[in-house]
Amino acid sequence: MSESVYKVIELVGTSSDSWEKAAANAVEQAGKSLRDLRVAEVIKLDMQLDAKGKVEAFRAKLSVSFKFEGT
Repeated sequence: MSESVYKVIELVGTSSDSWEKAAANAVEQAGKSLRDLRVAEVIKLDMQLDAKGKVEAFRAKLSVSFKFEGT
């Protein structure tokens, strides 16, 4: 097995339906511009509330790693 290096970034995904969809949205969007995604780890879950305390959006903060191809 050859040696590899991975870069780790943080992303925040949102959804009006659930934390699971918020996390999936973040990974899906990252996959459109990053290659070789490897691992996504949920770091934090929270909710965005309106002025009356009603949930407007579910938010998932993720740590995402992908293979680093340096020059």
